[in-house]
Amino acid sequence: AISQGIAIGRAFVFRKAGSYTGNITGNCKTEISVETDKFSKAVENAAAELRTLVNTPEANLTSEEKSILETQIEFISDEQLRIDVEAKIISCNIPASEAVKIAISEMSEMFLATNDNYLIARISDLRDAGDRITGYLLNRNTNRINVTAENTVLIAEEITPVEAMSIDYRLVSGIVTMKGDKTSHASIIIRSKGIPSVSRFEENIMSVNNNETVIVDGTSGDIIISPDEETLNIYGNKKKEYDAEAEYLKSLRSKPAITTDGRKIHLLANISCSEEIEFMVKNGGEGVGLLRTELFFMAQNEFPSEEKQYGFYVQAAIAAGKKPVSIRTLDIGGDKQLPYFPIPPEDNPFLGYRAIRISLDRKEIFTTQIRALLRASAYGNIRILLPMISNIDEIREARAIISKARADLSQSGISFNNSIETGIMIEVPSAAIMTDILANEADFFSIGTNDLIQYSMAADRMNSKVAPLYDHFNPGFLRLLETSISQAHKCNKPVGVCGEMAADPVAAQLLIGMGIDELSVAPAMLPVIKNITLHANYRRAKEICGKVLQIDSSNCIREFLKKELI
Repeated sequence: AISQGIAIGRAFVFRKAGSYTGNITGNCKTEISVETDKFSKAVENAAAELRTLVNTPEANLTSEEKSILETQIEFISDEQLRIDVEAKIISCNIPASEAVKIAISEMSEMFLATNDNYLIARISDLRDAGDRITGYLLNRNTNRINVTAENTVLIAEEITPVEAMSIDYRLVSGIVTMKGDKTSHASIIIRSKGIPSVSRFEENIMSVNNNETVIVDGTSGDIIISPDEETLNIYGNKKKEYDAEAEYLKSLRSKPAITTDGRKIHLLANISCSEEIEFMVKNGGEGVGLLRTELFFMAQNEFPSEEKQYGFYVQAAIAAGKKPVSIRTLDIGGDKQLPYFPIPPEDNPFLGYRAIRISLDRKEIFTTQIRALLRASAYGNIRILLPMISNIDEIREARAIISKARADLSQSGISFNNSIETGIMIEVPSAAIMTDILANEADFFSIGTNDLIQYSMAADRMNSKVAPLYDHFNPGFLRLLETSISQAHKCNKPVGVCGEMAADPVAAQLLIGMGIDELSVAPAMLPVIKNITLHANYRRAKEICGKVLQIDSSNCIREFLKKELI
């Protein structure tokens, strides 16, 4: 399931004109300079085409769509791509169009081999860049999706970000693709348009005939081809219910998240770039609980300079206005790698060289990031968030670096928020059981349940073989969570949850009962969690929490909470 909702419409199967269709001309040694010149000109034209689109007011692009196009321009103009393509033209004696095909294919394989979800999601952008360059090399138009009929279910092998921007969403009711990922730029655009979408079908969905009736369930991830009358009626009713619920949730956006007995819960968003803040505000978010800086780092060819980071953080601060923005310092290692900072293979990378451990080992990298964050704090309510703290010495060492950066900026007469707060992520059991000790050095806490569960249960969250153990309703984990929250409150320090558990409607009432101050979720989930908060009673939620902590089985806890969910 890529984008929620239910669509019922007629299929339109989009088949691309074959990419990279140039014929290999064999030995072309005497044409090498011609081919390299053709490639340079194609890159120039492809980038210029997108720059024109970015700067055309009539295109009515959102800031997010402009950012996606700018990413495309970076891929097209990438220096490494130029080096690879020209090397292949010279060494393989092949036309530029064929060299682009091979270079893009090799880069895609390299992204795939990282097992990093962010880089894998960028493969679509990379291929789109290759398509555009090749289009100019072969004098053919780039692919454009031309839907002509209302209530169309668009079916495609893959949709690139630029293609996603070309779709007439007034005519498209649903989208189905063979390839895709929730974090791809195309998926982000489709979700922002509110179009139900499903992806990653193993069977050949491209064999569907045009004009066949198709049901797309973007909530469950199912599609139904040529449904019978009974199925059509069932899904017709489901669609009415879903649309009515969506309208109701939309009406809650401006309401503060307060329980029926007056307890305020701050609802924040987890984001990766400033463009998502607009979506967060539209969905009633009160700030950013987690801005993941590693995704910004992954998009670079080298460690970004202080000025480049400063610009990125300032954008977020300005976009959020007076709302808080908790910016997590670089959290790489484990399943998140930087292509320009190879980490030697480790037997247990999730237990190894990562997050704050890298920052404290490579202080020059950390100091650059801290200086940029401090400078950007002059433009908004920025908070610094330190990942994977496991003992008090780490936070003291980090704070010493922050203090030194503050002193250097003051001495240079550079403005920053002198009251900026520094918080820590509770992601490992050692931190969770000594939150009261860490409170001596932390201004606030954010519990990253994704990692805390896997470390508590000794269950790799990426390993399907142990998936049943990775469960946020495990009784032992819930006791650890409750201990951490209560210790933070005894020290008068606010505490939030920013992991996936916070976005689970069944878990939300339990977290409220544990006394959580903030819940930080994906922007799309904000109205859902707000609805639960508005109907919850804090006193009753505390009673539910007390009962849950006495139950000895994850499944029993889950079923109990489902019955108690209002």
